[in-house]
Amino acid sequence: MKSFYLKGRAWRSGLMAASTLAGVFSLPVCAQQADPGTSVVVQPGAPGQPTRILPPSTRATLPPRSPKDVEFMQGMIMHHAQAVEMTALIESSTQNKELRLLGARISHSQSEEIGFMKRWLGARGEPTEMPMPEMPGMDMSQQPMLMPGMLTAKQMDALRKAKGADFDQLFLTGMIQHHNGALIMVKDLFDTAGAGQDAELFNFTTDIDSGQRAEIRIMQAMLGAVARPGVPARAARVGWRR
Repeated sequence: MKSFYLKGRAWRSGLMAASTLAGVFSLPVCAQQADPGTSVVVQPGAPGQPTRILPPSTRATLPPRSPKDVEFMQGMIMHHAQAVEMTALIESSTQNKELRLLGARISHSQSEEIGFMKRWLGARGEPTEMPMPEMPGMDMSQQPMLMPGMLTAKQMDALRKAKGADFDQLFLTGMIQHHNGALIMVKDLFDTAGAGQDAELFNFTTDIDSGQRAEIRIMQAMLGAVARPGVPARAARVGWRR
């Protein structure tokens, strides 16, 4: 009986000691949680290495960029702007419902992408417009610099004047040309050493590539239907909703 009593007393003493130690070790945590104004910046360590507590003044830094990244974004803003200008002509130029649906989609997506590209450049302190090269004897007001696939002034003028089926054909031919130019720009970016490594830029450009390839296939099917009046553009309607 005495042995049982002594064992019970020792167990209670150990429990009290453990409780006391737990309270002691929890004090710093409680103190830290009690001060909501204290911000803690933790930098994860390499595999097998401990984390580091950084000063509260630490600020995130953007990843390094290539001059080609900036050039690509500035050029693509200009490129997208012309596509939006082309789609603005649809309402007054054709009653083709499929083309109107396509134009609305292109206008919305490329306007959203223009906003993203401007924000990306602004966050990095870069201008949204590409600086125009000064070339002796060239009047840039008469022949502005064009990105790959962009319609010339003559092509845009013809598109503005066209109506009905003629407009449909010119628009689809011109926008396929335009989209192919965007694919060339993406390829040129990734073919440049050190370019396209920024994660945001990489995801954005791969989305452009896949999206515009899909739209090219749709427009090619629509163009075939326009060339053969009376044939429904079933392939063009794949993936589209009213």
